[in-house]
Amino acid sequence: MTFENSLKFAQQLDEQDELKSYRNKFHIPVINGKETIYFTGNSLGLQPKSTLAYIKQELEDWAKLGVEGHFHAKNPWFSYHEQFAKPIAKIVGALPKEVVVMNNLTVNLNLLMVSFYRPTNQRYKIVCEAKAFPSDQYALEMQVRNAGFNPDDAIIEVAPREGERTIRHEDIIAAIENAGNSLACVMIGGVNYFTGQVFDMKAITEAGHKVGANVGFDLAHGAGNIELKLHEWKVDFACWCSYKYLNSGPGGVSGVFIHEKHCNNTELPRFAGWWGQEKETRFLMEKGFKPMKSAEAWQMSNAPILTMAAHKAAIDIFEEVGMEKLLKKQKMLSGYLEFIIDNINEKHLDKSSGKFLEIITPRDWKERGCQVSVIAHGFGKKLFNQLTNEGVISDWREPNVIRMAPAPLYNSFEDVYRFGEILTKAIKD
Repeated sequence: MTFENSLKFAQQLDEQDELKSYRNKFHIPVINGKETIYFTGNSLGLQPKSTLAYIKQELEDWAKLGVEGHFHAKNPWFSYHEQFAKPIAKIVGALPKEVVVMNNLTVNLNLLMVSFYRPTNQRYKIVCEAKAFPSDQYALEMQVRNAGFNPDDAIIEVAPREGERTIRHEDIIAAIENAGNSLACVMIGGVNYFTGQVFDMKAITEAGHKVGANVGFDLAHGAGNIELKLHEWKVDFACWCSYKYLNSGPGGVSGVFIHEKHCNNTELPRFAGWWGQEKETRFLMEKGFKPMKSAEAWQMSNAPILTMAAHKAAIDIFEEVGMEKLLKKQKMLSGYLEFIIDNINEKHLDKSSGKFLEIITPRDWKERGCQVSVIAHGFGKKLFNQLTNEGVISDWREPNVIRMAPAPLYNSFEDVYRFGEILTKAIKD
């Protein structure tokens, strides 16, 4: 499609959008009496209007039933987490038995590393991407230290080449192959939080397995954003948060994927709790951990019902829409944002002056999702602040990157056009 930088064109796209009604299912923040242009679904997704009712249901059942709510609530708390298996499996491309919702993201990453980072004196290294999200960096560092190794030696970071913004796929594969039989684990953010680059998880998994390593991904910026086929790709493990593209509230519960072949291995080391115990014997309270043959075996505690209720409100919307429609609109929406930024560069900025907007997110659709990251050369944070003051909610990352992620469930093409108007005015001030 040939895009146009005009209000009429944007409104035509919105009229043709089969998901346009879903915007009304979300609370859009208001500043100075006007709805914001909310482009931070990659940081905190918007609240579904149904969330309050979902949480209220559990509060009412708690008030009326007390402890009996575990078995007699409208949505019994004892098995509350089980209702996520099928819809979450569709979102990440898994079997229902391979996923479970529990804890928070970095807690889950550390729990998974207990099972999938099993270093020996010979095989102890980890490959990850440079500039991984800090929580990932800290988790890997401490996993290595706790195993008695030096992170400077054990952790292999793959960085962009000099003068480049993103990491070349062949450099990740080369790092894995070069590590060879010293490599215990590959753990990469499936979508880089800074640039929005999507990595080739299928090929990375194949390369890791070829040298005998386990392979996992942090999908905080992937779940609900890009197409995932974790089971088909034979990924060993993955985890993600639910508060970004999955719209489940600040600090919302995390999701976990563990491939079926590992779920069936009851001898695999892990940290245990009573909610991972086989259901038939859980309430006998006997000694001896007997894990279920599913991802639930990694679930140490019973479900945090109130945060899971918020998660259910959001996931029910995903189940209604389906990832296929979301991905179709996602490409159009972020593609239009990319076009608008390019158009502003062409019409209003001169690169030779040192003031221009550089999109550092890959242009190849296989390597991107909703997010568009832009270096604001020559502008600094003043530009970001001007956008915010005009009602554009985006995200600043030092030293000079603005991250924007229009989400297909609640953002419109008119949002993108209006952003272009505001950006044009801001760069002229």
